[in-house]
Amino acid sequence: MKRRTLIAAGGASLLAAPSVRAQGGWPAGKAITIVVNFAPGGLTDGIARVFAQHVSQKLGTQILIDNKPGAGGNIGAALVAKAAPDGHTFLHTVSGTLVQNRVLYSKLPFDPDNDFMPVAATSSGELPVVVHKSVPAKNIKELIEYAKTNKVSWGTWAAGSSSHMVCAKLNELYGIKMEVVHYRGEGPMWQDMRAGSLQAAMGSYQALRPLLVDNVIVPIALPTRQRNPKFPDLKTMSEEGYTHNAFTQFGWLGLFAPARTPPDIVKRMSDLWVEAADSEAGKRMYESFGLHEKPMGTAQMAADFELLKSRQIPLLQELGVKLE
Repeated sequence: MKRRTLIAAGGASLLAAPSVRAQGGWPAGKAITIVVNFAPGGLTDGIARVFAQHVSQKLGTQILIDNKPGAGGNIGAALVAKAAPDGHTFLHTVSGTLVQNRVLYSKLPFDPDNDFMPVAATSSGELPVVVHKSVPAKNIKELIEYAKTNKVSWGTWAAGSSSHMVCAKLNELYGIKMEVVHYRGEGPMWQDMRAGSLQAAMGSYQALRPLLVDNVIVPIALPTRQRNPKFPDLKTMSEEGYTHNAFTQFGWLGLFAPARTPPDIVKRMSDLWVEAADSEAGKRMYESFGLHEKPMGTAQMAADFELLKSRQIPLLQELGVKLE
């Protein structure tokens, strides 16, 4: 599904709108395109639209949100990699596009290290591990013990995802055989959890919240770097003594520019993107998805990108997963 939306400087999302000119220099009245390499809906698309609205108002120009899903995000990323580096085309994507995909796919239509410049990144939040209410486990240790003598199906939203890595490493380190069940996205995964055909899963606060409200699931751990304020009493796995890198998952939604985009444009866009989190619409988006970390600017994002690669790539290579 392809969807394009123009975000006008005045605040409305339009299919067409009169040009609004900035006061000299970039963007000089020319519309900016942000390619979202996933379908409309969900956090990646939502953050792009809400933050772009703020940027549009500040720059006095239109921003086009262009959804280009397909091939695990590779189609949209390739378009931006080939775009002119003039500050009028950006990519908004999950970190996995430029980290995991280099392992999951034998060949990419772009160079994840050399075709892009990091602009800003928004945390995708701390994703809890939960179990179905029928599972008598309140923490990871109890889940491991339960899995030794009972069948446990563990849901993930994609092969090679952080959920997949956590389950696979638990199986390997603790001699259990939880069955990994891959879905195309969180929606169908949580439907099966509600139906009771999954015993464990991991996912986003916004997606799992209805099951939490209905007492269908019980959060038991956070395989993350820090706690999530939505679950103030839920400990991280490292706090519980599970210190392998696979149990300290993190990731973000990244805004990238084509390589060789002028640094002053990257800096200006980065500052506005970070600032957008404090707008009223940005705050509402954060609350809805259980986010709390302020976005990272260019330098911090670049450093975190290197850390993410150093952790995730070896874990994925261990899994041996290939999508083509």
